[in-house]
Amino acid sequence: MNSRIRLACAQINSTVGDLKGNAAKMAEFADKAKASGADIVLFPELAVTGYPPEDLLLKPRFVADNIAALDALAGKMEGILAIVGFVDSRADKLYNAAAVIYGGKVRLIYHKILLPNYGVFDEKRYFAPGKKAAVFGFGGHIIGVNICEDIWHADGPTAEQ
Repeated sequence: MNSRIRLACAQINSTVGDLKGNAAKMAEFADKAKASGADIVLFPELAVTGYPPEDLLLKPRFVADNIAALDALAGKMEGILAIVGFVDSRADKLYNAAAVIYGGKVRLIYHKILLPNYGVFDEKRYFAPGKKAAVFGFGGHIIGVNICEDIWHADGPTAEQ
């Protein structure tokens, strides 16, 4: 068992609506993280679409294109595990989601559970809440996936993880 995992936080500034440009930027940062010896590279919430995508989410083609951009990005991710924010679509519902990518494939998708709806945040207008906390094994460790608000509440997904 490897006792240590090196994380790279790619705090990129995604452009709302620029799916291809955002994916290209993430591929570039993943390569830099890998070259620096990182095992995992973390990207921001909704990094594929840019944040906040707001009414672009009302366009089914935009949502489908965001998933296609994620899948294309996954195919470029080799030699590093990546956690990437995107919009998932299931059964006519949209989710603020994070994909765990490894070996060129999406291995796990997590749906944000706690959706903020105050101040500048209007996530309940667009997204359905996830129902299950996510954990996965990597390098002999158990890793939990959360998105923003999920870690702000003591009784939230982190407690379940």
